[in-house]
Amino acid sequence: MPKKTLQRLMPNPDALKKHKYLKIFGDLIDRPGIWHLNRRSAAGALAAGMFVAWIPVPFQMVLAAGAAILMGVNLPLAVVTVWFTNPVTMPVMFYLAYVVGAKLLGNELQAFNFELSWQWLEQSLGQIGEPFLLGCLVLGVASAIFTYFVINSLWKYSILFNWRKRRKQRRRFGG
Repeated sequence: MPKKTLQRLMPNPDALKKHKYLKIFGDLIDRPGIWHLNRRSAAGALAAGMFVAWIPVPFQMVLAAGAAILMGVNLPLAVVTVWFTNPVTMPVMFYLAYVVGAKLLGNELQAFNFELSWQWLEQSLGQIGEPFLLGCLVLGVASAIFTYFVINSLWKYSILFNWRKRRKQRRRFGG
């Protein structure tokens, strides 16, 4: 079932509450709704995390936590989802964002060498900034919508599958 799998993968709520960057949320982080795990909170949290994962800033976990609090969805799941962006995936993701943005703007693709540094990002924004940021926005929204509907559908399917399985077991054992 998705709930059990997700609960195993999520970070510890007590550890997150004590995290130095998440303390800025104060009492908001104690709202019980952001710690519950159900279909709506899981799908919303994963969607929020995927959107934030496309934002090219170094404090994505804090943004994901803020989004989870504002949306009332599962905070640990939103925070862990931004790990989709990591040093291995980042060059591919950000190049794809640039290509999508350039295509949408009708720009010619320019050659550049990606570096995993804030300095590179600041220097390159003049050259590739507009298509890059547009691509990040478009892919962030698209991946959030896609993720929401996929997780929501998988969760529903899992529930239906388990109901059918229990019904078959009751029939088989004369219940």
